Amino acid sequence: MDIKISEIANLPTKWGLFKIQSFKEDDKEHLCIFKDTPKDILNLRIHSECLTGDALGSLKCDCGEQLEFSLKYIQESGGMVMYLRQEGRGIGLFNKVNAYALQDKGFNTIEANHQLGFKADERTYDIVKFILNFYKISKVNLITNNPQKLECIKDSIVARVPILIETNRFNEEYIHIKQTQMGHLK
Repeated sequence: MDIKISEIANLPTKWGLFKIQSFKEDDKEHLCIFKDTPKDILNLRIHSECLTGDALGSLKCDCGEQLEFSLKYIQESGGMVMYLRQEGRGIGLFNKVNAYALQDKGFNTIEANHQLGFKADERTYDIVKFILNFYKISKVNLITNNPQKLECIKDSIVARVPILIETNRFNEEYIHIKQTQMGHLK
């Protein structure tokens, strides 16, 4: 794995002051946002990019709210968000928009991906292990509801921090499908 690593820079945000560092993996540029130098047990959120939710405030998913929850949590308790460039569960923005169009026609999030020739989730997490090793982090409290993320670093997990987000009329079915068909926890 040929990874390029940026310098560390300051990032003042509406949630507080953070440090950032980027990891360039081929054409993907991931970002680590952290409050302080990692301690014995790191509070960690592995967050996959969601332009529509994170930047545009889409109500079709809960991604933006999960990111905001995590940044607030890390501001208060310390830790890190690994922001991974894996838009649309790894299918990219173009295909995600096409999946949204299929969802508008009645397909659920998994069915829409299948209609486009993709698995329900195309993401990978090899870069997570690389970044944890880079920072010499061996124990984490993982901020997630996603069992796939729990599995990817199961040997490092001390505890899971659940993300509790209220549903709305636009994402209620989406979250229900994630829980019942993809095993997402509450």
